[in-house]
Amino acid sequence: MRNHEVTVEQKLLDESGEIAECGWARKPVWKYERRAVKAPALRIKEWDYYLVMHDGLLDKSESIALACTLSDDGYVGLQSVSLLFPGGEKPWEHTNTILNVAPMGRMHLPESAEAGDVRYRDKKLDLAYLKSPGQRAVQGTFRSFMDGKDLKIDLKLKQREEDDRMVIATPWDRKHAFYYNQKINGMRASGTVQLGDRTWVFRPETDFGTLDWGRGVWTYDNTWYWGSGNQDLNGHAFGFNIGFGFGNTKAATENVLSYDGSVSKLDDVEIRIPGDVSLKDMDAPRYMEPWEIHESSGRFEMTFCPVLDRAAKMDFKVIVSDQHQVFGRMSGTAVLSSGQRVEVRDMLCFIEKVHNRY
Repeated sequence: MRNHEVTVEQKLLDESGEIAECGWARKPVWKYERRAVKAPALRIKEWDYYLVMHDGLLDKSESIALACTLSDDGYVGLQSVSLLFPGGEKPWEHTNTILNVAPMGRMHLPESAEAGDVRYRDKKLDLAYLKSPGQRAVQGTFRSFMDGKDLKIDLKLKQREEDDRMVIATPWDRKHAFYYNQKINGMRASGTVQLGDRTWVFRPETDFGTLDWGRGVWTYDNTWYWGSGNQDLNGHAFGFNIGFGFGNTKAATENVLSYDGSVSKLDDVEIRIPGDVSLKDMDAPRYMEPWEIHESSGRFEMTFCPVLDRAAKMDFKVIVSDQHQVFGRMSGTAVLSSGQRVEVRDMLCFIEKVHNRY
């Protein structure tokens, strides 16, 4: 059954190490246990990624985004912080990344997105994700982040316990390989980000955070597309999550809309990047030209106008990562499950195309 919704709480993996019931859910009904994974530790991938954006609606030059990744990808750990300025005449970004050799579970990332804190600390980076009732916090310092200046982060994201989210469990076409992921949109953000003597203030009336929480065993060579954004619409929190390339999606996709904490499921979504004709060809797409996004039943019809391509490429022969995380503004129409039409104008968001061999 396409877009099979799972509602019964259960273990994610059965005794053979395969997903017990594939599909999607509004709540974290699956219980992930690292010890139940049958694949070698080198192949297990675990990550927590937060993106928090301040949208300068009246003055787009004041728009700012912060992205933080803490991850244990088996034979490599990747801890990364990006500061992005997608507004103004010359949008720009700066990213610092720390690589760790073969953590293989030593980071002790929580088995649940509902409880447990995450902390990474070395001589350069001290970053913590803290979970408490109704709230998530991202706090830390990246020393000498840029031009010798420290980056200090103190952000809080409001998350109502009753709110829906996008949860998905899908297999890859390989034994013991699976993708278990949660995306939480619409978390209103407050706090500050400081670089040297410059401080940016995030306010819950206009600013939002997104969590991408993932655990799984991936195939070696894969390409995915993922897009996400949030916007306040007259006091209502609206957001979207679209994506494909994450395993076998016969049971379900991760395409959803979020409105005031209620999720509406979408069908297949097509992301049309000018010049993009091949999954593996990362250079042909004209990323900075307008994109078109279409949903198969017409419930998500958008034009995406890019302003900043956060392109990053690593090639260590065995480990290769080629990423284009493109920030821009989206306009169009979305239709909720209730039939309500939502008009979106100049939503600050991103869509990415990523090819990894790892």
